[in-house]
Amino acid sequence: MALAARLSPETVRKIESGRVATPAFSTVAAVATVVELSLDDLWELMQSREPERDQHAPAQATPQAALEAS
Repeated sequence: MALAARLSPETVRKIESGRVATPAFSTVAAVATVVELSLDDLWELMQSREPERDQHAPAQATPQAALEAS
C-alpha cells in the first residue's frame, strides 16, 4: 500500500504506530486514493467519529465544497 500511494514504508509505519499523529493532507489523500475512498467519504467518516459538536458552532464545509468555493 505504501508504494502504491508513493509513500515510504517508514512513513506508513510512523502513521500506524502513532508517531505521526497528524499526517499531511497529501499523505491522507494518497492513502485514500489507494484504498478507493473519496475525500468526501473520508470527510464524512471522520465527522461521524468526532464527539458531538456544540450546535451553535459554525458548520464545516466538505472538502469538495471548499474546492468549489475557491
